[in-house]
Amino acid sequence: MLVIGLIVYPISRAVWLSFTDKLVGYPERFVGLRNYLYLIDDDGFHAVVRNSLVFTVSSVALKIATGLAMALVLHATWRWRNFFRGLMLLPWITSTVIIALTWRWMFDAFPGRGFFNSVLLDAGLLSRPIAFMATPAGAMTAVVVANWWRGFPFFGVSYLAGMQAIPAELYEAAAVDGAPPWRRFWHVTLPGLKHVIIVTTLLTFIFTLNDFNIVYVMTRGGPGTATQVFATYSYEVAFNQLRWGRGVTISIFAVPLLAAAIALVSRYLLRDRTA
Repeated sequence: MLVIGLIVYPISRAVWLSFTDKLVGYPERFVGLRNYLYLIDDDGFHAVVRNSLVFTVSSVALKIATGLAMALVLHATWRWRNFFRGLMLLPWITSTVIIALTWRWMFDAFPGRGFFNSVLLDAGLLSRPIAFMATPAGAMTAVVVANWWRGFPFFGVSYLAGMQAIPAELYEAAAVDGAPPWRRFWHVTLPGLKHVIIVTTLLTFIFTLNDFNIVYVMTRGGPGTATQVFATYSYEVAFNQLRWGRGVTISIFAVPLLAAAIALVSRYLLRDRTA
């Protein structure tokens, strides 16, 4: 009952606040669906929805591709393999704030401070620094890269575990039939990793859609609202504008999508358990 209470009360309280015009220092005032109707008509919130989807889909797609590549490399038999398996986990175990600060420094526009600009200028590939973080596309690219770099080891380790569970006889049979490596990957490895790919993708989609630290530390949602996502926009409205009711409503807008993703994860986990 205690666990249920810890889950039900915060959720029910958040839902109630979304139906009020709660301002810091003032009592709650019930306004019904006014907060939801306001966000539906708010162009700024429409941009937040687009940014959240671009940030999430781009990050997850990159993590899937690089995770597969990492797993394939580490699955092969070669010297120092175990050492590099541990090394690849460094982004996953490093503090998110440290990662965000590091990547913000790497994309910095000042030649003496920004890593990318310093390297490109020293190599003669640029005549002047590029202000990566000053443009909407550059800022979004920066936060996507930082989120991808932090999360791809989780995919790599998960896929590696899945590959090691695939029976070697399947690869031997495919090799006897004359299948080249890419066909063995397509017809043996990918089907064997199907459930792992689905579960890791859905779980990371949930985590990335709720990501706050990387975006807030690197860009504060800027320039303008170019990288404003659900978590940072909710924080901006609730704590900077002091509109708690509307800030909670922003977070609740993503709940149906997250609930559907959680239901899919639970379905596949339970099906794997009963299989």
